Amino acid sequence: MSLLRELFLGELPRLVMFDLDGTLVDSVPDLAAAIDKTLRDLGRPAAGVAQVRNWVGNGPRVLVRRALAGGLQHEHIDEALAEQALELFMQHYAENHALTQVYTGVRPTLDWLREQRVELAIVTNKPERFVAPLLDEKGLGGYFRWIVGGDTLPQQKPDPAALLHVLQLARVDAAHALFVGDSRNDVLAARAAGVPCVALSYGYNHGRPIAEENPAHVLDCLSGLLRPAEP
Repeated sequence: MSLLRELFLGELPRLVMFDLDGTLVDSVPDLAAAIDKTLRDLGRPAAGVAQVRNWVGNGPRVLVRRALAGGLQHEHIDEALAEQALELFMQHYAENHALTQVYTGVRPTLDWLREQRVELAIVTNKPERFVAPLLDEKGLGGYFRWIVGGDTLPQQKPDPAALLHVLQLARVDAAHALFVGDSRNDVLAARAAGVPCVALSYGYNHGRPIAEENPAHVLDCLSGLLRPAEP
């Protein structure tokens, strides 16, 4: 029996919701390029991919503040400077997504779920205006019936509002839905929504192993959902 069926007592879920960055696509190279351009515009040294990888996951506003701070803690950053940097970052990030790559195992898993008529959705903290164009550019645009971005609702993950919103739109109970993500925010949002969460080990979790957050399962590849669960 596949892991996916095991999670739902031999059945398939009616709905699977996915995080985007760090779950379906590795977007850090493009995010880092935009951050570095922003920092250079402000007369600051570039941060580089390795640092940006540890800063993403809480939306662009927090990412920019962390870049200005040079670390995860950003409470001391001047608000006017942060707003200036955010505007620059959004302009730079909109220019190019050529470095973003779809992770191994994503397309066959999405194909299989679609063939089984499982409804699919995206729930991400990335601004909504970037999501559909990025999915289309990477060949993933036809899979998802619902997209909730980080600015679609007033709340972002780890608040469960976006997951609950999709459940309502899909008319699916939490017990018949799954959330797939890569970060603490994803696990906390799913837990608060009453939805089981499977997490990917390769994503962005501020340098911490995602297993520490105790999701239902941790996978090294999304296609592991379709394979027998390991004992």
